[in-house]
Amino acid sequence: MIIVSGANGKLGRAVVERLLLRVEADRVGVCVRDPDGARGLAGRGVRVRQGDFADAVSSAHAFEDASRVLVVSVDTSGEAAVRLHGAAIEAAVRAGAERVVYTSHMGASPSSFFAPMVDHAATEVLLRDSGVAFTALRNGFYASSALMLLGGAMKTGELAAPQDGPVSWTSHDDLAEAAAIALTGDVLDGVTPPLTGPASIDLAGVAAIASEVTGRPIRRVVVPDDDYRAGLLAHGLPGHVADLLVGMFAASREGRFAEVGPTLADLIGRPTVPLREVLEARRTDLGVSQPL
Repeated sequence: MIIVSGANGKLGRAVVERLLLRVEADRVGVCVRDPDGARGLAGRGVRVRQGDFADAVSSAHAFEDASRVLVVSVDTSGEAAVRLHGAAIEAAVRAGAERVVYTSHMGASPSSFFAPMVDHAATEVLLRDSGVAFTALRNGFYASSALMLLGGAMKTGELAAPQDGPVSWTSHDDLAEAAAIALTGDVLDGVTPPLTGPASIDLAGVAAIASEVTGRPIRRVVVPDDDYRAGLLAHGLPGHVADLLVGMFAASREGRFAEVGPTLADLIGRPTVPLREVLEARRTDLGVSQPL
């Protein structure tokens, strides 16, 4: 039994879909906080169970009979995130899992300015200490994050953000395929090399690609960190969220997300999806209703 947590999320659901191309549905289970959201998977023969990393009883039930477990990192940061990841790893080990797979990040480091990277590094330590085989998928930065950054730019014509550095933007689809391979084979063990897209592109490059894809001119504007943070606060974001986002740019300036390597393409057996292709596929999210 292969168990996937977070299967109602974008990455988790994509992993399940790829697993179903590799193994029978009755060998796949999902651990979700909202079983109703996974009703479609249940109808296809996938075992759906409610589970919350903060609730050991529900996690034990969701992970029952697991041979391998995918722990998708939680959508919070700091001590709480590491504690929840640790609880999930412990539940997987108690369930008898022979391997725990975790969605880490290429920028994982205890010294990163970007808070989630510190959490990933701490979770990798927990994996090493778990006593079972593990795979820490050092995923590239989600290309969908570029769409988020472009949201306001499509209205103003300016991609205004702090000074940044190149980022190896990577598609969810490619990373989901890699996770499915890790869950069904033995090609990935321990901490992986960075699993990245084909190119490292800074925000000036992102703006240029988006301009070409949408036919709308977008200018890259560099905003001082403090001014950017003040703007986020003025729009109602909590202070810790504003600090996290400013830290993301600080980490990128250090080159923490810049590395490009062949591991992901070699693993999935095809070229990885470039950022341009991701943006073209999501034109409607950029406010373009018809192909150019």
